[in-house]
Amino acid sequence: MTGAAGFIGSHLCERLVHSGRRVVGLDNFDPFYDPAIKRRNLDTLSASELFELVEGDIRDAELASAVFDKHRFDCVVHLAAKAGVRPSIEDPVGYMDVNINGTAVLLDAARQYGVKTFVFASSSSVYGNNEKVPFAETDNVDFPISPYAATKKAGELICHTYSHLYGIGMTCLRFFTVYGPRQRPDLAIHKFARLIEAGAPIPVFGDGSMRRDFTYIDDIIDGVVAAMESCGGYAIYNLGESRPVRLDDLIAAIETALGKKAVLDRLPDQPGDVRQTYADVDKAVRRLGYRPKTELTDGLRRFVHWLRNEQKQKDNL
Repeated sequence: MTGAAGFIGSHLCERLVHSGRRVVGLDNFDPFYDPAIKRRNLDTLSASELFELVEGDIRDAELASAVFDKHRFDCVVHLAAKAGVRPSIEDPVGYMDVNINGTAVLLDAARQYGVKTFVFASSSSVYGNNEKVPFAETDNVDFPISPYAATKKAGELICHTYSHLYGIGMTCLRFFTVYGPRQRPDLAIHKFARLIEAGAPIPVFGDGSMRRDFTYIDDIIDGVVAAMESCGGYAIYNLGESRPVRLDDLIAAIETALGKKAVLDRLPDQPGDVRQTYADVDKAVRRLGYRPKTELTDGLRRFVHWLRNEQKQKDNL
């Protein structure tokens, strides 16, 4: 698994190891956010004989070859990427290098070593500003509005090529705004909750009408595991909650979960941000048995519990 120390990756590693599967995790601990956070994400796995961590870059073909040769994987789950819509506008070449070239390196290693199943983490950002909602996998996604989104669409296309040419079972999963314990600190729910807790103003871009399909981490992991077990041919699935929430309603829900009021810093819309995301998950429900079930209020309550425990641990250091 690539991106093993990240938010989604660490949760997936735990789920797989707890189910008795052997996992090799690859991560380069990119400093996009504090690498120490990512190392803590793997704390519960460090003592497990079923988990091995390899530190390295997905663009390193020699490293990939050595790892694939040593372990002979049944399945590869590729979660690693340079993440974030807004940062990708500042560094488009870097994003394309990691997200496209790195994916090609892994796919070629999978080809060389006969891997039969490959799961690629795509993104709801590929839908851009599609007017039709909810977003379905059959919709046209030829108009991404950020370099990050473009790299994810490119990744899907490269995956299709390898599936077609070499018969690799290939599943691309379009994640919709994942949140929960260990969420990246730059993402809205984590950032807002941390600032509100500290009594600091939160940056609110636009008029509050932007909508996002917030999806709890446990529901996402259910979908990823189902995709690993059902992978065959080439397929794309949306993994979302299919219940989009307005930004101003999200802020109100975070206030309730924290028991504190937010101070709002109103700012203009950001370039690259889509107006809404809304997943049609019918295909995932039918073919993967995907059943998102976590209400936003419950997910936020669990997130706040985790956030406050993290702060207690820091205070006790």
